Amino acid sequence: MALTTVIFDIDGLLIDSEPLWHEAATAVFNQYGVKLTDAMYASTTGLRTKEFVQWWFGYFGIDMVHAVEAEKDIVSGVLKRIEEKANIMPGVPHIFEFFANKQFKIGLATSSPPELIDLVVRMTGIDAYLSATASAEFLPFGKPHPQVYLNCAEAMHSKPTECICFEDSFNGLISAKAARMKCVIIPHHSLNKDERWGAADLKLSSLQNFGELHFDRLNS
Repeated sequence: MALTTVIFDIDGLLIDSEPLWHEAATAVFNQYGVKLTDAMYASTTGLRTKEFVQWWFGYFGIDMVHAVEAEKDIVSGVLKRIEEKANIMPGVPHIFEFFANKQFKIGLATSSPPELIDLVVRMTGIDAYLSATASAEFLPFGKPHPQVYLNCAEAMHSKPTECICFEDSFNGLISAKAARMKCVIIPHHSLNKDERWGAADLKLSSLQNFGELHFDRLNS
């Protein structure tokens, strides 16, 4: 089936926000006397904030009565940091123009809350390209469950097998593949050699590098 639709993750793909999520989470967890290592944080990249907090609260034995407050503090902290100092990732204008020129429907699907979607859309100036956005914030399950991708495709009246997804995390990759969509993975450079990326249809180092040959390979 010919491809007609492209869906992008946001954090770590369109904006360099993963370090800012890490900063915000570290600041909150420090209040409870625990420290998340880089490896710990990386292992839960792509989860919703609620699931992230619940996982690490359970791991460290922190009373779950504080979980909702911690979640709110992390989200408010990261929104503030993104607005103040987030960088747009290389290749964002290129990739949106590429698919717009092919008359593709374009959507966003993220584990992050709607407020973050609105902020990033405004910062990147991509609003005119978008046909739909979807957040897993209020779904029963977030990534790696495929529902957020399926919802985004449905909102654009696209079949899953007509969609290409762009992701930067393993949980996001699993979500896209579970939805029966093609997936291009663009991992953080520090994770580039992770063998798990072999599950993707294509791995690149930047959105800027995506071109006609890659498109033809995915669309064959």
